[in-house]
Amino acid sequence: MKLFRSKAEKELDEIIAQIDINLQNNYKSMAHDARRRLGERCEALHNAGALREKEYIYYRRAYEDYTEKMKDYHH
Repeated sequence: MKLFRSKAEKELDEIIAQIDINLQNNYKSMAHDARRRLGERCEALHNAGALREKEYIYYRRAYEDYTEKMKDYHH
């Protein structure tokens, strides 16, 4: 974890923390919502220039990893 993170990185890290908490508590729909929000915010922040390419790749990969991990999570 970096010592100095941008506001955009902090926002995305908070969403990832929400995903992890929801997965631990078996709140599947809330975890899916947070995962979707991670993908949307990652793209929006990158398009707005708030995320550098290196950070974008990191958060995009996290989004894809969660998508793969949660593909069979249904009610």
